[in-house]
Amino acid sequence: MERHAFAMEVKEGRKDDYRKALGKIWPELTAFLDRNEIKNFSIWNTDSLIFGYYEKADGSVLSAEEKEISERLTKEIEDTFTWISTPGQDMRLMYHDFGIVRESKELIRHRMFMTKLKPGCEEEYKRRHDGLVEQRGDTVNPGPDSNFSIWSAGGYIFGYDEIDTTMEKEPDEAARETSVAWETRQLGIMDWITNDMDWLTGEHHSASVRLAWHEGK
Repeated sequence: MERHAFAMEVKEGRKDDYRKALGKIWPELTAFLDRNEIKNFSIWNTDSLIFGYYEKADGSVLSAEEKEISERLTKEIEDTFTWISTPGQDMRLMYHDFGIVRESKELIRHRMFMTKLKPGCEEEYKRRHDGLVEQRGDTVNPGPDSNFSIWSAGGYIFGYDEIDTTMEKEPDEAARETSVAWETRQLGIMDWITNDMDWLTGEHHSASVRLAWHEGK
């Protein structure tokens, strides 16, 4: 399975226009997704930022006709936003911990987060997360987190995580201390946009909102 992501910023005062335009193309868009076996397609919003995520079969390629449809649908909504990622190109994958991916999403809690990297800190962010992958080695994370990936474009960080709610539990003191230490260190290289770390920083940020989701056939 291939994972893909995209990001854009809604133009000032155009958020309602974006939502209306998305609703207008949604029936044709979901039909396009189903024809091309694109699954787990979701669109998230925080403030003016939009993050999209989807999955498709390894190596699948759009036909010329389907590519034309995709481009037309994008043009119908494109006047409401500017691109952060490059259209048609993958964002940079900064981290992954896919674990055991749940096929059924009924008991999944989604977490999507956004941060802004401080100038010149992209490679340090990548280095720190590469270190986590090295520490994990061949160990498969059984959960509750799964299908976890972090992407970067335009100086922003976008994280996508699927959490099995049947496996969630309150963190003990050791887990909390580890989390505080890691997140405090991360604050040296990035600033939060979503409210994930408000409990630690005491600041107030917007929550992420899922604008749309299509599971796919």
